[in-house]
Amino acid sequence: MAEATPETMMAATRPSVRAALVAATIISAGTLLLATFELSMADWPSGFVLLGILPLTALLFFGCGLWSATLLLRIRKDGVKFAIPFLICAATLALLVYAPLHKVALQRNFYWHRADRERIVARVEAGELKPNVAYNENLIALGGNEPNVSAGGNDIVVDQAGEGTYVLFLTSRGKMLKPPETIMSFLRSRMNM
Repeated sequence: MAEATPETMMAATRPSVRAALVAATIISAGTLLLATFELSMADWPSGFVLLGILPLTALLFFGCGLWSATLLLRIRKDGVKFAIPFLICAATLALLVYAPLHKVALQRNFYWHRADRERIVARVEAGELKPNVAYNENLIALGGNEPNVSAGGNDIVVDQAGEGTYVLFLTSRGKMLKPPETIMSFLRSRMNM
C-alpha cells in the first residue's frame, strides 16, 4: 500500500477555482446573449420575457458578480486565479454598458433574412404581392406561408414613390424599445434611374 506524501496531500487539498470560473463564464455568456438578442425576443409573449427571463438573468448575473467578489478575499491566501471569475463578470458588465449589442443583433438579423427579403422585394416589384390590409393601403400581411422576415406579425410596408419602390421590413416593434424608437426596421429601396 502506497503512503501519501505531504506533497500529494497538499496538491489534493489545494482549493480550486474551476466551479466559479465555469459558473461565471456560463452566466456571463447567457447574459450577453440575452442582451444582444433581446429585440428578436419581442415577438415572444412579453410577460414571459419581461417578468420571467430578464429578471431571472439579471438576478443570476448579480448573484454571480457578488459571489465572484467574495472570491477576491481568497487571493492573498490561494492565489490570483481567484480574481478571474470577478474579471469575467466585470468585463461582461463593461460590454453590457458600452458595447453596441443591439447593432450586432440588427446586423445578424439583416444577414440571416437577407435572401428571403430580396425574394419578397422582387415579388413586390413584379406585382405578385400587393397591399392586403383594409385599414392601411401600404401594408402587406405576408401570412404563415411566407418566411418570417418582419417582426410582430410578418407585415411589410410598401410605398410606391415617384423615384422607386420602398419596402420596409420591421425588425422590432413596441414595448421592448425605449420611447423614441418604438419601431426598428430595414428599408429596402430600388430607385428608378
